[in-house]
Amino acid sequence: MKPIRKAVIPAAGYGTRFLPATKSIPKEMIPIVDKPVIQYVVEEAIQSGIEEILIITGHGKRAIEDHFDTNVELEYHLRQHGKVAMLDMVQEISKINIHYIRQKHIRGVGDAILCAESFIDNEPFAVLLGDDIIYHEPEPAIHQLMRTYNKCGATMVGCQTLKEAQVVPRNIIQSVATEEEGISLFLGAEKAVGHETEGKSAMLGRYILTPDIFEILRRVQPNKKGKIKLSDALKLMASRQAVYTCEIKGKRYDIGNKLDYLKATVEYALRRPELKETFRTYLNQYI
Repeated sequence: MKPIRKAVIPAAGYGTRFLPATKSIPKEMIPIVDKPVIQYVVEEAIQSGIEEILIITGHGKRAIEDHFDTNVELEYHLRQHGKVAMLDMVQEISKINIHYIRQKHIRGVGDAILCAESFIDNEPFAVLLGDDIIYHEPEPAIHQLMRTYNKCGATMVGCQTLKEAQVVPRNIIQSVATEEEGISLFLGAEKAVGHETEGKSAMLGRYILTPDIFEILRRVQPNKKGKIKLSDALKLMASRQAVYTCEIKGKRYDIGNKLDYLKATVEYALRRPELKETFRTYLNQYI
């Protein structure tokens, strides 16, 4: 069984839920405190032992590449003004080994993953959606899936039981429990919203996929919106071989959702040692 060395981050969508900001700024570059969303996702992959990352971008997403690139002028400015800590931070970001490819037609996450086939080169790989942040210490979300994959050796779907009704549609999982706690046999997933979601297991934006997903994705028919859905491919795969779900520990923020974005901004600020006391005082006074 080959180890998980590579990760794919689909980040080509239009970000329509966050218009008008996303007309000119990729949704993945919207900051949580002072760090763009996609950097949290990339750092999760790196902390989990991933060696190579491919980001699937699209039109208007050049800012993502610029963020992880070297900025000689900025580094010179910081060095000249003695801002050593900021210089180290900027240089650390540009050391990450990231590749890029463009999804020429925005046809869903399944189509984006198809763009990664040559990069993957017949290895199992991780998928982290570029607008989903999952906070959990000490073990990152994707590492939890990688650890479970080492036991099962099959495609893994990250999931989480919803504690309350959802105001935006979520992929609710149909599954059969296994003898091991937190791991179920995946059967499929359907969109649901409102009280239909409460207490149900929902897909998160984290997956471990085996390379046979590419052949299956080519067989999936686009939906009415012309998108190739990863959930449809996983359902087809589950009809042929074992696909497992794994309950992920941590708090998930869907940054395409404005309420989740606001929650993430507040909660990440309260986790920052230099901000938490003064920010908590402000919040208490304001409320």
